[in-house]
Amino acid sequence: MTSSQAEQVLKSVREIIPALRAAGEKAEEDRWIPAENIALLEKAGVFRIATPARFGGLDLSVGEQVEILREIGRGCGSTAWLGMVWVSSAGLVTLYGDKAQEEVFAGGSVRVSGGFTPSGTLTPTEGGFLLNGSWRFNSGCKAADWNLSAAIVENADGSHDEAIAVVPLSEYTITDDWNTSSAAATGSCTTTAENVFVPAHRVVGYGDAISNTTPGRDAVVTPGRRYGLFTYIMAECAGAVLGIARGAYELFLERIPGRGITYTSWDDQSKHPLTQIQVATAANKIAAGEALLAEITGLLQKYADQDEQPSLEEKADVRGRTAFAVQLAKEAVEILYTASGATAIQRSVPIQRFHRDIQGLSLHALLQPNTNLEVQGRVLLGLDPETPFL
Repeated sequence: MTSSQAEQVLKSVREIIPALRAAGEKAEEDRWIPAENIALLEKAGVFRIATPARFGGLDLSVGEQVEILREIGRGCGSTAWLGMVWVSSAGLVTLYGDKAQEEVFAGGSVRVSGGFTPSGTLTPTEGGFLLNGSWRFNSGCKAADWNLSAAIVENADGSHDEAIAVVPLSEYTITDDWNTSSAAATGSCTTTAENVFVPAHRVVGYGDAISNTTPGRDAVVTPGRRYGLFTYIMAECAGAVLGIARGAYELFLERIPGRGITYTSWDDQSKHPLTQIQVATAANKIAAGEALLAEITGLLQKYADQDEQPSLEEKADVRGRTAFAVQLAKEAVEILYTASGATAIQRSVPIQRFHRDIQGLSLHALLQPNTNLEVQGRVLLGLDPETPFL
């Protein structure tokens, strides 16, 4: 059941869909969404949905968060992806102890970006660590307040661990190197940290984050909000991507009235049986993906309400089914784009941007179908998943 607070955010987001769509072409040209998009999401309350209630946030469930992100995707793929990053990363800050949470959530509404590939180092020093490294594809860094950085901890005895540090974005330098054919407006630039001091309370172990068992966190956890790192992020990613598919479907239906089929006697494409089959197939793929995602968020919430984590087998299922839902969304948009005719390649026609965005985002390492289905299949066959990322 959706809470009244979630319903209000959903209502506000639905009202701004036309504005998000209208700004899409300009956002792509600028390689960054306009400030107005961020302001609209801020006003709608999107940047408070993962903030704990004790800090003035809405503290919505994972299912409610996913539904809101899916709505944003109907308007603009890049804006939805950024919303997903800022919201999910803010949700992951609840993995940290009370002191770190007080710092990050001080304003209630917060935008947190993040990179989970450990391409940096954390060197122990008095009171904390020194962070060095660079993180590519850091979506949302241009307008984030804080940033999560995965890094290798270089212990004094020569051993190594992996950890995630939460650091003010102002401590990084940003290289404007994002110039892509898909998700162009996400501004997913490279961020670099050079000898940035990170106090110990703002660093958690990677393994603890995956399983959501960070020591010392129990006293500050919100009941029903204990989600593991990868299952939570993947569900939110799928929400944004399925929203893009839903948006493309709506754009196709809006565009088709009065369209004929060139070099044929058909003066109304909607009356052609092939178009009817294509629309139905796309609609069913999107609906199937949404149903899979609802099942996933329901599972995560069931365990969170019990203050438990899903089993290894269930986490593997989440990976496989999330990726499969994304694949269904991509296939739906491919069908609709193919049925849109040659005029759809014009940049002024939004469906071509939705098509390119979903193609690019579905290539994200977390969402690759073959990788995730392999993990799920191994576990279904009684084999070791051979990955800690569950």
